[in-house]
Amino acid sequence: MGKYDFDEMTVRRGTDCVKWDADSPAGPIDEDVIPLWVADMDFKVAPEITEALRKRVEHGVFGYTHIPDSYYESAIRWWERRRGWHTEKEWYLPVAGIVPAMSIVIKALTQFEIDGNGNVVEKPDHGRGPGGELPKVIIQTPAYNCFFSSVRNDLCELLPNALIYDTEGDQATWYLDFDDLERKASDPMTKVLLFCNPHNPCGRVWPKEDLQKVAEICRRNGVIVVSDEIHCELEMPGYHFTPMAVIDQENTITMNSPSKSFNIAGLGISNIITDNPVWRKLIDKVINLWEHCDLNPFGVIALQAAYDEGEPWLDELKEYIYGNYRLMLDYFERDLPMFPVSKLEGTYLAWVDVSAIGMPSMEIEKSLIEEEKVWINGGTMYGRDGFMRVNLACPKARLEEGLKRIVKGFKRLMDK
Repeated sequence: MGKYDFDEMTVRRGTDCVKWDADSPAGPIDEDVIPLWVADMDFKVAPEITEALRKRVEHGVFGYTHIPDSYYESAIRWWERRRGWHTEKEWYLPVAGIVPAMSIVIKALTQFEIDGNGNVVEKPDHGRGPGGELPKVIIQTPAYNCFFSSVRNDLCELLPNALIYDTEGDQATWYLDFDDLERKASDPMTKVLLFCNPHNPCGRVWPKEDLQKVAEICRRNGVIVVSDEIHCELEMPGYHFTPMAVIDQENTITMNSPSKSFNIAGLGISNIITDNPVWRKLIDKVINLWEHCDLNPFGVIALQAAYDEGEPWLDELKEYIYGNYRLMLDYFERDLPMFPVSKLEGTYLAWVDVSAIGMPSMEIEKSLIEEEKVWINGGTMYGRDGFMRVNLACPKARLEEGLKRIVKGFKRLMDK
């Protein structure tokens, strides 16, 4: 028995949280629906974070927030201790979330430049090529849905570098297609690879040798790696996350946050990290132009508490999530062997092949909500129909009831 109680059946419905209170694809969410969809956890945060926030609340004044040196020191110590990655205060550009960070960085790298006087200026025609071609950004599909929207909203063309799906081994998994990556990176209009490690939704923690190949291809072709590492602390047993910047710091911009690992997404805190002063200048310009300067005071406090005191809680959390993953595998191996579950190396998001049903995944999602009262994400939003994503980060009893409903629903749909 650990120090922390992850079995507690927290009540979130009625608290205006997206996971439990947002409308579903089937309409307003029924109070009997078990939501296993959007990527946040049903666990209370580490008590050390709660205590730090309590002290801040008791102060009673919540004005504009200055980021103290202690914030950077907490992050620097964390990366050095956990990953052997040395960072410095000047490398950090704090913003309110990874999705804003993503759009800020893409916009900065594709639409802005430094002129002869050292000033940041917008490129002519939003960085288009001589024939009107849009700047291009590679993403590895299936991918987190905001990758698609960020690239398009930043007036770039999306280049999909589809991952290779493999069901030949003892469990389904996914691999990088390096030959296709080379072809896409060699396009002179390709400026950025938007990378994801650990990968959402496929669950891979990319090994060092894969990171090295990706870094070599991108460097050789003048493509900057923008690495989303928001799930980086959520490795399963036997797997080890390596920051891309450890492999190639000079050609990498890292986007990171404790929000997934410590369940504080609503506090709006993340960091863009790069040692390149030119890129920092471009990014800082976009942060200020688009008014992303101000941060939530509670996010600043929560990051420090998480990194300074939250490690024991995080270690127990990962063990608990792995237990939930094993529970899901047991259900699928026993009751749904025709639905391969991709090997989960990192994140708390299981990726399931539902192609045996023969229906669009979004129709399956809606049907399960209406009939079995369980909500999981259809794969279409991630660029890969025929798959569904299941959030495992909840008390075991809640997950088990959700799995029973999923089994019932999949069997019902197979019999149609």
